[in-house]
Amino acid sequence: MIGCSCAVCTSDDARDNRLRTSVLIQSEATTLVVDTTPDFRYQMLRSKTRKLDAVVFTHPHKDHLAGLDDIRAFNFFSEVPMKVYANSLTEEAIRRDFYYAFSDTKYPGVPDINLMTINGEPFVVGNIPVTPIQVMHHKMPVLGFRFGDFTYITDANRIEEEEKEKIKGSRVLVLNALRKEKHLSHFTLGEAVALALELEVPEVYLTHISHQLGKHAAINAELPGHIQLAYDGLTIRL
Repeated sequence: MIGCSCAVCTSDDARDNRLRTSVLIQSEATTLVVDTTPDFRYQMLRSKTRKLDAVVFTHPHKDHLAGLDDIRAFNFFSEVPMKVYANSLTEEAIRRDFYYAFSDTKYPGVPDINLMTINGEPFVVGNIPVTPIQVMHHKMPVLGFRFGDFTYITDANRIEEEEKEKIKGSRVLVLNALRKEKHLSHFTLGEAVALALELEVPEVYLTHISHQLGKHAAINAELPGHIQLAYDGLTIRL
């Protein structure tokens, strides 16, 4: 039997029940998801998402990529290829890990993917504008994204000044904050709070949270009022 005895795992607060990090972006006409985690299928079922127009990837690490195979259900119902946007590094991983989706002779029912390379320029998915923001995850370039007034950044520990300018003016920022202790490739809680204050975004949520950070309620009580921990199922309307 596999179990967990840590305080976060056994917490009675539903906000401490965390799956891998992703976000669903919806307008009145378009639905896209940023990253397909190993929990992607369950996340889509839990949110009752019946239509998906595109997937936008931040980077190729498995906790953000591994669920891509499960887009096949959306292929089945829409009867069109799934638009998948990724930088060249992530595109290489997708073609390698899901090689069967790109075979000249595809087995029936494999994911149907229309893979498009993000080159750093803004683009539009349906009626949702997307501005890529390059951040650094130790030595790996990772993409954050601004969707209108909403900016989403995960798996970062450094953002250059030029890229910070793309964030400024956002109404809402989601930013990674792994734990309080220093980490090689993620912002700490203190670093994330300092960056949020520097960027002067009025509403900030911290994501990609390790169990090492502690319980939701306790950490929230330490934060400025406009900066809070995100949680599974959080809905933000703009």
